[in-house]
Amino acid sequence: MKQKIRWGIIGLGKIAHSFAKDLQLVKDAELYAVASRSKEKAEDFGSAYAVSRTFGSYEELFACKEVDVVYIATPHTAHCNWSIMAMEAGKAVLCEKPLGVNTREVEAMIAASEKNNVFLMEALWSRFNPSISKVKEIVDSRELGPVQYLHADFAFYALDRSEDGRLLNPSLAGGSLLDIGIYPIFLAYLMLGVPDSILSTTKSHATGVEVQAAMILEYPGCMALLYSGLTSRSEMKAEISSTRGSIYLHSRWHESQGYTIDRSGEQEYYELPTLGKGYSHEIEEVHRCIGAGKRESELWSHTNSLELMRILDQVRQENNLLFPFEA
Repeated sequence: MKQKIRWGIIGLGKIAHSFAKDLQLVKDAELYAVASRSKEKAEDFGSAYAVSRTFGSYEELFACKEVDVVYIATPHTAHCNWSIMAMEAGKAVLCEKPLGVNTREVEAMIAASEKNNVFLMEALWSRFNPSISKVKEIVDSRELGPVQYLHADFAFYALDRSEDGRLLNPSLAGGSLLDIGIYPIFLAYLMLGVPDSILSTTKSHATGVEVQAAMILEYPGCMALLYSGLTSRSEMKAEISSTRGSIYLHSRWHESQGYTIDRSGEQEYYELPTLGKGYSHEIEEVHRCIGAGKRESELWSHTNSLELMRILDQVRQENNLLFPFEA
């Protein structure tokens, strides 16, 4: 029988629960250990998923010899530090998006992966969504001709949340851009590559974080119109239009269960459901890469994470968005 890959999780918030549930759907995966700064919280999480080991510190989990790979689900500002510490301990790492809060952090994390010869991947789960993967194949094949226009957004209302919480707190790298704006930018980057130029504007909250970001990414013969916000909801139906038709990723597009192709009003609907919520697909990619002894995925590489972060940095620089810890 094939030995299971044993996972550890640090940062036991909402997303960690979703990830743990999908981990149970991957046959060769085992959630072996979890850690929180609260031992009680780790024990409660562990009992919910029949975890073998629970720890009251992240360092203890990194030192656990049985753990093969660590999923890092802490707030953005801690991604770099904990990922590097895990890799220094010889652990493979799947780190929540954004990989770091700026290019400097992402470069340091990639350097740690190379130095320690361990796997590192940004947990941009949408890259492995079956519908998005299929749409990329169609775009790359130019079946509908070259892309002329791309639109994607991601917005929900969050202004009623605590100003000390992650979304509205500048000390925690708050704002819409790194939390959800990364998704529309990712889609444009995945389908079209690095843009020639970027135009953007933002609106800020009283705390100083941006809560609305509008972006135009310019490519040869094509524009991508992107938006993220914490001031309202949006439909979250992505459109990729080419010379001979359009593709629509169904709402909510970043976790889409299907897509539609429209050729001059003639529509074809395709259903491509995810396994579980959809984290299972990135988990399977991590397993494939670890099994092959790779340090990175070809589908979402270190270069991909670095180029995506550079775009995010450019948007922030254009709008003078600096976090207190970067000053």
